Amino acid sequence: MYNTSQPISRMAVKFLAAAFVGSAALLTVTPTYAAGGGSPAPASNPACSTKTTKNSCQALSHCFWSNSGNRCKKKKNQSELSPSDKLYAEGRILAKTGHFKKAIEILKTANQQDPHVLNYLGYSYRKSGDLDTAITYYKAALAINPDFVLAREYLGEGYVKAGRLDLAKLELAEIGKRCGKGCKEYVELAAVISGTDTATW
Repeated sequence: MYNTSQPISRMAVKFLAAAFVGSAALLTVTPTYAAGGGSPAPASNPACSTKTTKNSCQALSHCFWSNSGNRCKKKKNQSELSPSDKLYAEGRILAKTGHFKKAIEILKTANQQDPHVLNYLGYSYRKSGDLDTAITYYKAALAINPDFVLAREYLGEGYVKAGRLDLAKLELAEIGKRCGKGCKEYVELAAVISGTDTATW
């Protein structure tokens, strides 16, 4: 006599649709928090201030290393960077995107006492095929900061390309002493030495 199945079914569909839209909206909001909209970053996207080394700081896209403050900071805008930091950031991006000649020009105008600047000069020269100059810059970076494992990884890769596996293995051992066999730089150089990974060339 009373046929209520149709209205109830429609109500149920509307309720489920509203719940789905609401959950979808929450999912689209979550990455915004991670990108740095003012709310704390989740555990999978660590806060910049908890990063104690330049290498780990630079691995976070929402952070930058402040040479003047000697610490990892959250990116807000370019005005936060010192002139040398801006040059380094620009040179590093150019190097990583394959514009090695331009990267060298920019990085040579940055602070030449900053081991990160010297490291990416080495990287740019190595990628350009000038191994001797590259190795000189890597060694200069390590003379300033012997614990700079990324420079040791790149130096080791340069030695591999030059056919000096003995020297590459020495750098691998030095990286192992400083950050262990599980750290990214150790794993990547070990792979290059063994011939299982040449992607970093």
